[in-house]
Amino acid sequence: MKWQTWFSIDWQQLVGISLSAVGFYVGLMLFTRLMGLRSFSKISSHDFAMTVAIGSILASTVLSDSPSLMQGLFAVAVLFVMQGLISMIRRKVKPLKSLIDNKAIILMAHGEYFADNLAEANLSTSDVQEVLRKNGLKSKTEVFAVIMETTGDMSVIKNNDVTPDWALFDDIRDSELLMRPSHHESS
Repeated sequence: MKWQTWFSIDWQQLVGISLSAVGFYVGLMLFTRLMGLRSFSKISSHDFAMTVAIGSILASTVLSDSPSLMQGLFAVAVLFVMQGLISMIRRKVKPLKSLIDNKAIILMAHGEYFADNLAEANLSTSDVQEVLRKNGLKSKTEVFAVIMETTGDMSVIKNNDVTPDWALFDDIRDSELLMRPSHHESS
């Protein structure tokens, strides 16, 4: 292996990388303006896939001769159009929404873990405990619910005196578990 190649770059490469990066950045801003703020959101799994795919295209376009800047921008444009179509389908064709999107899942409610849901999400109680600590909780009794969202993020909802608006939870699998304190299998 030639170690010197790791640390070498010539001015033509610098110019090419710079022009590609600027061109890609301008193209990305244009596509984002055309398609809206949702472009880089983390609302669903297809949004996450979009972000990862654009990052991969950006890296290969900016750092290599092939694909060209125009090929990279075209690939990104196709991804934006696909995301727009999928978002439209999700809004207009409800039966397909469940095929496209993951469903949020309850990991813990009323201070008790749901072992089956933890196993399905491939998580352990210590994963949930870490999130609870990061949210400043000192006791499981402070927890109304911990929900794994469709993006993989965990939402921690604390107990308080406010009566829950159950409509906020109707798109979560097993949401009925929130409506009553449970004595479900704990881990």
